[in-house]
Amino acid sequence: MKILRLAFLNLTRYARRTLLTVGLIVLGVLAVLMFVSVSGSFKSMMIGQITDSMLGHLQVHRKGYVASIDNSPLNMNIKPQALAKIEATLEQIPQVQAVSYRLKFGAMLSNFEETTSIRLNGVDPQAELASMPGLVERIVVNGDQAKSTLLVDKGKILLPELLARGLKLKTGDTVVLVATNIDGSVNGQTFEVQGVLQAISGPGGRDGYMHLEDARALLRMANAEVNEIAIRLDHIDSLPSVRRQLDVAFGQMLNPQGQPVLEVHQWDDLSPFANIANMIDLLDLFIRLMLVGIVLIAIMNVMMMAVYERMREIGTMAALGTPPRRILGLFLTEGLLLGLLGSVIGVFLSLLLVFALSFWPIHFEFGRQSLVLVPSLHWTEMLWISLVVTAMAVMASLQPAWKASRLNPIQALRQV
Repeated sequence: MKILRLAFLNLTRYARRTLLTVGLIVLGVLAVLMFVSVSGSFKSMMIGQITDSMLGHLQVHRKGYVASIDNSPLNMNIKPQALAKIEATLEQIPQVQAVSYRLKFGAMLSNFEETTSIRLNGVDPQAELASMPGLVERIVVNGDQAKSTLLVDKGKILLPELLARGLKLKTGDTVVLVATNIDGSVNGQTFEVQGVLQAISGPGGRDGYMHLEDARALLRMANAEVNEIAIRLDHIDSLPSVRRQLDVAFGQMLNPQGQPVLEVHQWDDLSPFANIANMIDLLDLFIRLMLVGIVLIAIMNVMMMAVYERMREIGTMAALGTPPRRILGLFLTEGLLLGLLGSVIGVFLSLLLVFALSFWPIHFEFGRQSLVLVPSLHWTEMLWISLVVTAMAVMASLQPAWKASRLNPIQALRQV
């Protein structure tokens, strides 16, 4: 306690230098915590957009389907017998909140004047909305955001915005869909445009939606087959454990050659945004390293100046019998106090800024969607940053403290 009190008095004695050093540490802590807060919130929000409106948290396919998904193969559908086993497995996992069974396939879309290709998702409307609650927010009917929770009716279709704009289609127009089934026969049917899906980056941005029964009728499919199963969990943090359970359960479903029939993919296995999320994590690491550098340079510079300015004082202490370890502890304690003070003030200011941003959130556009970014801070981030800053402050003080504790009293007293 005596060393702590003496270290505090030494810092207050050089108040201007102490304030400048603490201010630099506060600036570093504030910058890191705000970057972590904003980037983490952006990443969580974008992951929510992708998982809530397109992919779900997990997907199940026949093995090899994802590698050839661009061709929309129908020869890799999941058969009814396998579907029954999958459904029974998913019902036993409490973290599974909703499941949507999809039938993806390619078709030709015509407005009776022009023709283009489209990828369609045959879905059960209720199951799809339960699994993708954010999908309905992308639906535009006659230029306005859809107000109901309806997805798509039988005999109707939801078109991606790019194709609707290119073919000059709007709600209520009639289109023709022509598709080739697995046997090679061609079938065509007319559908009414029920709405338009706003564009969004990533997979699914050019996909249309129709009722699952319409999709099977268009493909002349006799059996209740699907080729994609989208799974929504109660929380994204449950994803690793559920993935492991599904890998074990589905790994027991083998083909005649003894190979697994199914494969499970997480959202980040299927979305290019996962690379952006990794870049955000990398930037976060670099920002933290910059903070460490700021603290090391600031504290080391201050403590070295303190040693040179207080040579005679250190010599007097040594001449009066103060042991080297006591002098070493004094300078280390000064560095510790600088780190603690800077961390506490930096965390406090960060919390104030985050609190202010909860009243004045950040608005930005993503596609045609207006999104709101509300930064947040977790106590583990604040604790981790504070511990790192304090530890770096003590480490930066170590060399100057060691030098002070090893000074020869006679030589130190001769310093002017």
